[in-house]
Amino acid sequence: MKKESTFTPWEVKGEINYEKLIKDFGTSQIDEKIKKKIQKLHPLLSRGIYFSHRDFDKWLDAYASGKKISVLTGRGPSEKMHLGHLVPFLVAKSLQDEFKCDVFIPISDDEKFYVKENLTYENAIKFGEENILDIIALGFKPGKTFIFQDFIYTDIYKYAARIAKRMTYSTAKATFGLKPENNIGWSFYPAMQAAHILFPQFEKGKHMTVVPVGIDQDPFIRLTRDIAEHKDFNFMKPAALHAKFIPSLYGETKMSSSDSENSVIYLSDSPAEVKNKINKYAFSGGKATIEEHRKYGGDTNVDVAFQYLRIFFEPDDKKLAQIEKDYKSGKLLTGELKKILIDKINNFLAEHKKRKEQAKKDLNKFLYKR
Repeated sequence: MKKESTFTPWEVKGEINYEKLIKDFGTSQIDEKIKKKIQKLHPLLSRGIYFSHRDFDKWLDAYASGKKISVLTGRGPSEKMHLGHLVPFLVAKSLQDEFKCDVFIPISDDEKFYVKENLTYENAIKFGEENILDIIALGFKPGKTFIFQDFIYTDIYKYAARIAKRMTYSTAKATFGLKPENNIGWSFYPAMQAAHILFPQFEKGKHMTVVPVGIDQDPFIRLTRDIAEHKDFNFMKPAALHAKFIPSLYGETKMSSSDSENSVIYLSDSPAEVKNKINKYAFSGGKATIEEHRKYGGDTNVDVAFQYLRIFFEPDDKKLAQIEKDYKSGKLLTGELKKILIDKINNFLAEHKKRKEQAKKDLNKFLYKR
């Protein structure tokens, strides 16, 4: 029996057909021409986790022509951050490093406050403050990275108000499937998200911005592109990069702690917690016995440990190819593959925690002020 799928900006479950989404959303697949220009960037881009785009080719052309460009991506803080939350930020940092451009990072504590029934106003702000430190710890450039929380940097409202006046309720309802029982914060938030996406142009003048997001967030991009060129704004349509979903440790479609805290690796997890989660819960593509595995090999397409290496933790293509070859041939056992991942995750998290402590001292270098 086929599992029922749910696909909205707030919930993703079931099987996802990415080729169908490209057709349904009217986006473009990242082609070979673009791949050649981004092959030296983060593996999330070069290995096809980011698979679809809107006008990213034009963004690259703008850079090549010496025109101003920027990157924007945000975070909805409703919990502590896990590995899956890092995806757009790793790409944003890679783009900043390569193209020397500004990066804008809105923290939409208001969205999560509206959507998460049990999330208090105070905790939304608290999670936002903690998430900001995790984001800064990834190595963004001070002076070229601008971060703000909606509940704290309330100047964003003046832009959202101007956008709300040009966005009908029926459009928001049709785009996001709003229901009568949803609180009215849900219906206003699309204007706030559009204000985020257009924020670089409101603040720095007309230019091209690219927004790395999960493909489930594309409805916000579409809505914003529809109004960007309105005479009230006269902006450029924002470009977008769309990512596939990062599987949970269980192998489910999207990494989410709402399924179980054991299905994700938090940035705050201890080495022992990482080891236990990977060994006990990471879905394996290996065979049932060592004898069978040696004979038939493992399936890297479903093995979560290998997927995490491919997505996050093994940047060297030759080393990754060798790991894949050894696992498929049966030379490398599941336990050995998991140990490679455990060591790499714990090395990453140890360094991240050090940088997060430094981020507390550098915070004011990143918080956006007029």
